[in-house]
Amino acid sequence: MPEQEYNLQGADPMLPRFLRVRRAVVETHDTITLELDDSNAAPQFAPGQFNMLYLFGAGEVAISISGPPDDRQTLVHTIRGVGAVTGPILQLRRGAILGVRGPYGSAWPLHEVSNGGRDLLLMAGGIGLAPLRPVIYEVLRRRREFGNLTILYGARTPADLLYRGELAQWRMFPGVSVKLIVDRAAGVWSGRIGVITDLLRTVQFDPAETIAMICGPEVMMRFAYHELVRRGLAAERIYMSMERNMKCAVGWCGHCQLSPFFICKDGPVFRADRIQPLLATREL
Repeated sequence: MPEQEYNLQGADPMLPRFLRVRRAVVETHDTITLELDDSNAAPQFAPGQFNMLYLFGAGEVAISISGPPDDRQTLVHTIRGVGAVTGPILQLRRGAILGVRGPYGSAWPLHEVSNGGRDLLLMAGGIGLAPLRPVIYEVLRRRREFGNLTILYGARTPADLLYRGELAQWRMFPGVSVKLIVDRAAGVWSGRIGVITDLLRTVQFDPAETIAMICGPEVMMRFAYHELVRRGLAAERIYMSMERNMKCAVGWCGHCQLSPFFICKDGPVFRADRIQPLLATREL
């Protein structure tokens, strides 16, 4: 089944609206979550989509939407400061103004999971939990429509884990399992140390009743995909969210082209059998 698209209809795709920061939450030493006041005719988004955020004097960057899909008053993005645009965005606090274009791109296929109450397996690495967070919100809001929810999340260190309070809350819901792992640990850490595929080997799931969604570094997604297939999950039941250097968000500029695909327009969410072969090809 092709990925769904929820792009703006009848609007200039290059014209931003300007929103005020309602709240800035410091997640880690290099990551914040910005809650933007979007109470005036906010366009609806679907989990997995992204916006283009514009900061005066710095530029524009593509950031996944990480808030609840049913909240039409607040637009949420979790941002890691790694460049010339995201670095200055990390300094923003309440009252600051950001330009926003979007939402753009394809969405996670929640309709496939809720149809028949299938189980959902989420695998996230680092900032990759942010694009999956709206999925978790939606599954918990519509809990009876879904089967078991398993969340596997890996980070570099315990200090790099996002949404710590929510991770603890999510595992309290019936049928929800949250497992964490870090690459390395210093100080007090009683959890697992290793890579996310180590976590996957501790999980039991029915390949015939499970949909997997993966988001994180490409190398992590590649290994996760192969382990899922080895465990019997069909490639058609695995979805990945890709990241590329997006400039226009509508497929005009070509910056995010990956062979026949434009990540901004055809993705960022892809069914794994369509995108996985390209991940192993050098210099694409």
